[in-house]
Amino acid sequence: MQQSPIVTVTEKSSVENLNIEQDKTGLGVSVMLARSEVPESHRRQADAYMILKAHYGMPVVNPAINLDEKRFLAKYDFNPLEYSTVKQINDELTVMQGWNESANKELISASDKIMSIRVKELKSIIASKYVKISNEIYNGYKALERYLEEISKYN
Repeated sequence: MQQSPIVTVTEKSSVENLNIEQDKTGLGVSVMLARSEVPESHRRQADAYMILKAHYGMPVVNPAINLDEKRFLAKYDFNPLEYSTVKQINDELTVMQGWNESANKELISASDKIMSIRVKELKSIIASKYVKISNEIYNGYKALERYLEEISKYN
């Protein structure tokens, strides 16, 4: 039986040690985004998601998004979550955080609505334990889940 090498803890925080270039999954970027200015609406969505996840282990219902929500995502050139890469989701989160800081109420409203659609899509993917695209490239839902875990106060 092989022993694992001894790992020593340094004084630097995990954020300082995070090398995004070496992070092949891109989930480190989701953590970095969660450490920046996060809109309150994103935190509320994350808290609701984490409460369901903690209490039931997974979302209770399988809420698929409807055609209007798909059109709304397409209006802002966003793919459905199951067809998104980690990089695309991280870019979207950055854009939505920027929209929430703007003075344009339409962009703030759009950011909030997109986040609620994204959480609904994530619940659907996790509840069904099924992704239509099984390619490992399209795992943007993991980045979204990681972001929600990081910003929620119930984690």
